Amino acid sequence: MLTTIEGVYRGGRIELSEQPRDIADESRVLVTFLARGVVDLAARGIDSAQAADLRSCLASFETEWTSPEMSAYDDYDANRKQLETR
Repeated sequence: MLTTIEGVYRGGRIELSEQPRDIADESRVLVTFLARGVVDLAARGIDSAQAADLRSCLASFETEWTSPEMSAYDDYDANRKQLETR
């Protein structure tokens, strides 16, 4: 099982935005540092026309992605376990 939690690197420590659930002490982790700001699409081989096309194609999903019902997927593994134990 993989669990992803956003956080911030500050003063040599990682501060998580929320407490992980169902994670044992001494669990191994991987930390990936994300660059701040805008993603350089050109460096990834995506030109402005392709970027506009992608935004256009994905725009129709925004209403569904931001709907309250989608919060069930925020912690999918824990929610699935709850359903399986009923």
